[in-house]
Amino acid sequence: MFPGATDYRTNGSDAGHAADSEDANFVVVGAPLDASTTFQPGTRFGPRRIRTFAEPFDDYDRRTGLHFSELGVADHGDVRAWDDVADYLEWLEGTLRDVVRDDAVPLLLGGEHTVSLAGVRAVDPDVVVCLDAHLDLYDAYDGNELSHAAVTRRILEVEGVEEAVLLGVRTGSEAEWERAAADDVTVVPPEDVRDWSLPDDLAARNCYLTVDIDAADPAYAPGTGTTEPFGLEPRELRDVVRQVASHANGFDVVEVNDRDDGQAAALAGKLLREFVFEHASVSF
Repeated sequence: MFPGATDYRTNGSDAGHAADSEDANFVVVGAPLDASTTFQPGTRFGPRRIRTFAEPFDDYDRRTGLHFSELGVADHGDVRAWDDVADYLEWLEGTLRDVVRDDAVPLLLGGEHTVSLAGVRAVDPDVVVCLDAHLDLYDAYDGNELSHAAVTRRILEVEGVEEAVLLGVRTGSEAEWERAAADDVTVVPPEDVRDWSLPDDLAARNCYLTVDIDAADPAYAPGTGTTEPFGLEPRELRDVVRQVASHANGFDVVEVNDRDDGQAAALAGKLLREFVFEHASVSF
């Protein structure tokens, strides 16, 4: 259970501290997919670690004056992953669509970045804002079209998605950079993220926000599959999350694994909370 959240129930249960689906404003869903990690596996442990390392955080947020436990956050638990990735993504999408139909904002915990495709399909945004070290624009990686290294390419193929804004990207293949030169992709390098602000034309459209934890410099988040130096500082990720949160109908944080002492998981949990506090302070 994510700290400060209630148990998400869709069957009208009134047991214990459970919240009926209509009571939730945000719903945490774990997606421990670990199928195509290309360097250091372990994303299957990501959702559990994010919940665990969020436990020490105070309920009260001084900036907004809000208490996390009073914002209608519920935890669905994990959607257990299996080997058929396409089938799993379809099932996960259905779970997230149920959350959207209940007028709640899905908060997806990865798992490898491929799970973001299910989040985007469920939320149906116009624009996807992505914090990431990598372009993830391969048409296929090692022959796999559903690789985590191809997720942004697949997202851009989702009907209704008009643009992807990639913040903090600092690496990609030659073919990926050629794809990134198209009009539907905007790349903001790490050195420019601090001065980036959400353009008015993006703010007027529905957004989905996805955070690959490797957008952070590995010094701050070593527990991820493919570390890439010269990345973002945690405050820069936080500031982007705060800017986009009130315009986003869905959020995920992905690519956390178990290969550090909790730094990546703690950062991921904190960014989820920042999203919730900011969205709630504007929307409720």
